[in-house]
Amino acid sequence: METRIPKTLHYKRSRFVTQLPVDYLYSPSHGWIARQEGDLWRVGFTKFAVRMLGDMVDHGFEIEPGAPVQPGQIVGWIEGFKAISDLFCIAEGNFAGANPLLKERITVVNKDPYGEGWLYMVKGKPDSKCVDIHGYRAILDKTIDKILEKQKSEEIK
Repeated sequence: METRIPKTLHYKRSRFVTQLPVDYLYSPSHGWIARQEGDLWRVGFTKFAVRMLGDMVDHGFEIEPGAPVQPGQIVGWIEGFKAISDLFCIAEGNFAGANPLLKERITVVNKDPYGEGWLYMVKGKPDSKCVDIHGYRAILDKTIDKILEKQKSEEIK
């Protein structure tokens, strides 16, 4: 499957800048989901999630292709330089496999989170909690504002 360059929207808040693909849906947990063909969806981390985890170092999936999945289910884990995170499913249907490129070059998640750095695929439908780009922009604004408030309150102490 070829990776096409998606149309993007520029986003900037404080010192965080990214280009958000317009046609993707986004989860409140900073994942994205994009239709491939029919009911096949590709899932990955947003640039914000990647930045919070730091440089990727390792990953693993705890589920076999074809297995049923539900939103919120843990399908694997990913380790970044700053943190280890469970990989939660943001779709309902059947697990359609992990990105094979991650075995060779896990750093592709950092370099190209919306393209070659995708994490896994699901045959089914996105979680109903997933929002469009405008909804995700609001989630990002709120999240970044919380981080900035926390930093300010720590500076005052």
